Amino acid sequence: MSGTRSPWPCAALLAALTAALALTFTRGGTLGHRDPLYGWYAVDLALFAAAVLALRRAPGRHVTALVLAGGVAVALSGLLVPPRTSDDAYRYLWDGRVQAAGISPYAYPPDAPRLAGLRAEAPALFPPHGPCVGWDERIAAPGFCSHVNRPNVVTIYPPVAEVWFLGLHLVEHGHGVRAAQAGGALLAVATTALLLLVLPAERRRRAALWAWFPGTAVWAVNDAHVDTLGALLTVAGLALAVRGRRVAAGAALGGAAAVKLIPALAWPGALSGVLARRPRWRDLLLPGAAVAVFVLSYLPYLLLSGRKVVGFLPGYLRQEGYDQGDVQRFGLLRLVLPDSAAAVGAVLAVLVAVLWVLRYGDPARPWRGALLVTGTALLALTPGYPWYGLLLVALVALDGRWEWLAVPAAAEVVYLAGTRTEQPAYAAALVLVLVGAAVRWRLTRRGCPPAGSRP
Repeated sequence: MSGTRSPWPCAALLAALTAALALTFTRGGTLGHRDPLYGWYAVDLALFAAAVLALRRAPGRHVTALVLAGGVAVALSGLLVPPRTSDDAYRYLWDGRVQAAGISPYAYPPDAPRLAGLRAEAPALFPPHGPCVGWDERIAAPGFCSHVNRPNVVTIYPPVAEVWFLGLHLVEHGHGVRAAQAGGALLAVATTALLLLVLPAERRRRAALWAWFPGTAVWAVNDAHVDTLGALLTVAGLALAVRGRRVAAGAALGGAAAVKLIPALAWPGALSGVLARRPRWRDLLLPGAAVAVFVLSYLPYLLLSGRKVVGFLPGYLRQEGYDQGDVQRFGLLRLVLPDSAAAVGAVLAVLVAVLWVLRYGDPARPWRGALLVTGTALLALTPGYPWYGLLLVALVALDGRWEWLAVPAAAEVVYLAGTRTEQPAYAAALVLVLVGAAVRWRLTRRGCPPAGSRP
């Protein structure tokens, strides 16, 4: 009944969520002291769920303001303290500083003697004195600690991310890692605004699944992960695809993949249903533009660094347990396959999802296919870094299938508690996703709108 609708319960829960996040950041522990994080994250998640449910009872005319204001408040909470659970932002600032000096970030590792002068000019990144005992400190070179992770290897990040890092350095002006966090907050709020713009009025409540999700405050803002830029460009690309702007959509999606390779998983969604009809030459415009932007973004760095432009990616995959000779990931697939077949099984699982989307996907809702392929890939790969799921969170906000939020939540459990939790955490996420799909299918068969289809 419309007479019982009010924005105030939702606003009160948003205030409680923001306060809980503020306490999480200021008193909730760090990666070096993890125990408090479990309780605070559980409280944050419960308040997030309650606020989203309360939003369903808010009058439609208040939804946009609630979502946007709540998104700003949640993002601002992440700016209260320096990063607590990731040191990646320090690498971003270092890569920007190296580029500003006219050096390719793919050419030398941070501890290289060639870069000693740059290290000496960046005490916020390389403290010249100290015991190097903090969770985000390690030895970089004689006499220097390092906040930059893996100081003995070159960067891993693709070129559009490197352009973002250069921009952060140019506006940093002595604020250090806070500049990266402010950039993350701007990207997070910009993604919220874009979601509100893309979604029709009756579905704008879905944008709260991104704007208020605790992971957005933690991973996108406080830890300042560049994955947020990839999520923003992906949302833009899918929105342009719906409007028939194939070249612009492909350019945005290509740029997203050149931020972090994971957004390439969303490309099949933009081609949803293409195999269900006779192919046309226009169907090549979107993937052609995506590939062109991706390749061209690498060209300047390729000319500077040659084959080194691959960066630390091969070594990273080995360290993270994706090496065929020492498999430690693919946790779900290893429950049913031998280790030697896990990588092949992951490729086949993603390929099946891609073909399904290309044949049966809905071109009017490309984010649904993008969500299926991206979610399938993350379940198959079982990564230990939750911010890889930021793209998935944005796709959930577009499509409304909230159960997929369990996938990045599972990655958070693995990140904090270790690889021993990989299989149970991701298994629980898979069960929730399958139950959600079954419930939606059953409701559809009965002629009832599934929860993900409601405003």
